[in-house]
Amino acid sequence: MNKVAIVVLAGTEQQDSLGRIVNALMAVKELKENNDEVQLIFTGLGTTWLAELSRPEHQLHDTYQAIKENISGACGFCSTVYGVTDTIKACCIPILSDYGANMSFAKLISNGYQVITF
Repeated sequence: MNKVAIVVLAGTEQQDSLGRIVNALMAVKELKENNDEVQLIFTGLGTTWLAELSRPEHQLHDTYQAIKENISGACGFCSTVYGVTDTIKACCIPILSDYGANMSFAKLISNGYQVITF
């Protein structure tokens, strides 16, 4: 069994944003279906995706709902910087502060996770 952490760094505004989030969500879905241990983390501008994905009318909402249990959290520092902490909490997504106010890449690696970023 593989241990994989998918980390979304790209925000919602770049030209390639939709492609990146689609690839991240589909990677989580595929790994989940393969019975691999997979978690999805949002950091940097990626934290802004949670507000979009939680909207029922968003084209990726159903995929988001299908893999929501694999979302381990969003970076606390980045959530604050980009003003989305309340939205993330409303989505019932944990705020990660494993390394100060930030999420920890070292913790993922020391726990045996392969890290893939989008």
